[in-house]
Amino acid sequence: MPEFEDDVIVDSDDDSSDDDSNDESVLDQSDLEYESGTPSDRAKYDDMKKKKKKSADKKKKKKKKKKDKKKDPAVQLTERNLKLRKRAKTRNSRDRRDAATKVRYCFEPDPRLAKPPRFSGSMDAVKIGPQKKTGAYVAAVIYRVRKDKLTDRTKTIIYSHGNATDVGAMHYISSVLARSCNVNVVMYDYSGYGASGSIPLEANTYRDIKMVYKYTLEQVADGDESNIVVYGQSVGSGPSCYIASKRKNVGGLILHSPFMSGMRVLTPSRALACLDIFPNIDRIKKVDCPVMVIHGQLDEEVDVAHGVALHNAVKSDLRRECWWVPDRGHNDITDGPGKMSEYVRRLKAYLNQLE
Repeated sequence: MPEFEDDVIVDSDDDSSDDDSNDESVLDQSDLEYESGTPSDRAKYDDMKKKKKKSADKKKKKKKKKKDKKKDPAVQLTERNLKLRKRAKTRNSRDRRDAATKVRYCFEPDPRLAKPPRFSGSMDAVKIGPQKKTGAYVAAVIYRVRKDKLTDRTKTIIYSHGNATDVGAMHYISSVLARSCNVNVVMYDYSGYGASGSIPLEANTYRDIKMVYKYTLEQVADGDESNIVVYGQSVGSGPSCYIASKRKNVGGLILHSPFMSGMRVLTPSRALACLDIFPNIDRIKKVDCPVMVIHGQLDEEVDVAHGVALHNAVKSDLRRECWWVPDRGHNDITDGPGKMSEYVRRLKAYLNQLE
């Protein structure tokens, strides 16, 4: 194997490497003792080496922890933002190159995750963009109903997922929705999530869903807004309420474990209203499509009171049957075959009522 030294290639496979005496010369004293020792001595030696390594690793970790602890929170935040921006720049550049060379993407589900029921339609992995201001592309997976099952009333769900997930982890629920409800599903990642470019900011989530909505309308829903249903889970309720309040002809809105606003999750006080994000409780009043709210009564992250308040804030003629799930929390509403069946049944009932 050639080795490089000062830009000169040196062939390491010379004659001296075959000389047994040279091999022995590189053995240190501890190696010689190990070779000549009894099995018991060797076991003690191995144990001693393990303890030394463990002690060294512990000291190294402690030193790193101490170093990180000394950092000012503002410095840590700055470093994190710089890291995110660097990653965003790299991804944006890569996506531009891919777009220029017409690269096609393929979605491969993680084999470690639960296998969903077989979906007979097609799955397309796409990058939607670029966004005019940020230049970013949004990663999405589109589940399309088989052509022979399409009708003029076939709905398309634009699904804005929760915080700690991405399109890959949402493959199971996307497949279930597409198969059981006979709908197209557009599952996408926000800026800074998954394979999407840019950085995670509230403003970017609004840009993302506007771009995804336009793409869906033109490429999936055949230009018919009434067949588009916006679905927002947890933090996804923010961009979902935003786009539904802007698009007056959208077909429907489903809110799953939603919050009234970001700050209201932390405190009911309005003293910090100027710092609030995702003001869903204000936007829901401007929505002109049928709204369904789903919320677990045992939710400890976003109290069910948020879901109730949003349901009550919907225009009375647009409120549809809500589902306050008695024995579920924030992320487990569809867990188990019984709950999944009820979830699908209720969604189908809601979708069938839409024009």
